Amino acid sequence: MPLTDFFVLYPLAFVLTALLLGLIVGSFLNVLVWRLPKMLTREWRLQAHDLLGLPAEAPGPIYNLMLPHSQCPHCDHRIRAWENIPLLSYLILRGRCSNCTAPIGKRYPLTELACGALSAFVAWHFGFGWQAAMVMVLSWGLLGMSLIDAEHQLLPDSLVLPLLWLGLIVNSFGLFVSLNQAMWGAVAGYLTLWSVFWVFKLLTGKEGMGYGDFKLLAMLGAWGGWQILPLTLLLSSLVGAVIGVIVLRLRDAPGSTQIPFGPYLAIAGWIALLWGGQITDFYWQSVGF
Repeated sequence: MPLTDFFVLYPLAFVLTALLLGLIVGSFLNVLVWRLPKMLTREWRLQAHDLLGLPAEAPGPIYNLMLPHSQCPHCDHRIRAWENIPLLSYLILRGRCSNCTAPIGKRYPLTELACGALSAFVAWHFGFGWQAAMVMVLSWGLLGMSLIDAEHQLLPDSLVLPLLWLGLIVNSFGLFVSLNQAMWGAVAGYLTLWSVFWVFKLLTGKEGMGYGDFKLLAMLGAWGGWQILPLTLLLSSLVGAVIGVIVLRLRDAPGSTQIPFGPYLAIAGWIALLWGGQITDFYWQSVGF
């Protein structure tokens, strides 16, 4: 029996396979979230030296997503293969380095678990097919860029733009919406936050958000069309306001503290893509339309 037919006949097998795949991708996302900002900082420093005409810095050791090999940040112990099994290794090691017993950050297993859970849910929601496969890829990208933005207030073009193009490509086949709706979704998504940015800056003299947020909303529009943009903005604003106040209170931070908007856009856009139609219909029915 072909594997595709097997997954169609046994959807639970597809969900479990998606779960395992998500755990593996989650392990890679941990590397991506840790290394990509550092790689970009190195690249920007080199570009700044070149633009300013400064002497070039001596090339440092190779640093990318593959090299150097993962190691403990406390004792530089190289992580062996059996210590890098998603989620399972953390449990076996009881959350500590096998060499120096320093605690391993809880973010690592939580990222793997979140990625696995998202993948399994998408597999269950859509069933075996191209929609599930593409939304899994989108979910992985949104999770990775949300973690980077939460920690560094940065939405890398190297993550956002490829997913924007992928959204337009998959919708050229009408996978979620028509190509026309996807194209105008990308345009409207970018221009909406771009306009908000400039109105806020003209009124206050301050920048209320980064350009990465414009591109992220454009990317979400490329996947779900212009139809999901109002719900995405509404949900992200509500969730961002509530969580933002809670975080500021817990940290006892001043109200002027900058809070990244990208994670809230990502969560809202993901929800709108999966349930946007149902949520909108429920709202209109509730108000009597």
